[in-house]
Amino acid sequence: MSVQSLMVPVGTPAPDFALPDLDGHTHARADYIAGPGLLVIFACNHCPYVRHIESKLGEVLGTLAIPTVAICTNDADAYPDDAPEGLRAQADRAGWKFPYLIDESQQVGRAFSAACTPDFFLYDARLELAYRGAFDESTPGNGKPVTGNELHAAIENVLTGATVPEPHRPSMGCSIKWRA
Repeated sequence: MSVQSLMVPVGTPAPDFALPDLDGHTHARADYIAGPGLLVIFACNHCPYVRHIESKLGEVLGTLAIPTVAICTNDADAYPDDAPEGLRAQADRAGWKFPYLIDESQQVGRAFSAACTPDFFLYDARLELAYRGAFDESTPGNGKPVTGNELHAAIENVLTGATVPEPHRPSMGCSIKWRA
């Protein structure tokens, strides 16, 4: 069953976080306070919605100078494809050059109000939410091309200091796999 992002209010400050990447290096919100913004993507390896866009996501983000982190909040005990080995394979397969962080406690996912994978949170230079929404209008099986145009346009607005026009289309995907 698919779910939509919760559409956290624009202007909400980025929650604090400090999480390890796949190599054990810690990445924190404080690393990004100098701007120009920050894209936080809640993702995982097993979700067909993430797999549907993963290569185009790597391609789009490879052309834009926005600091980016992906975070896997899913319960990797219940979903072993989302354990670090699976995430590393996904990042390699998709050409992701940004850090992939592990939220083992699931506290960061809750702080962001992440609801689905993928779930995109784009922050401006003040680390205030500028865009929360879809990559584009494509989903598995709907026949629409994977372009990344909605996220790409939002990032370009943030990088130029412009407001991202609303409405933002909610992201849709698999629910975050919370521990019971």
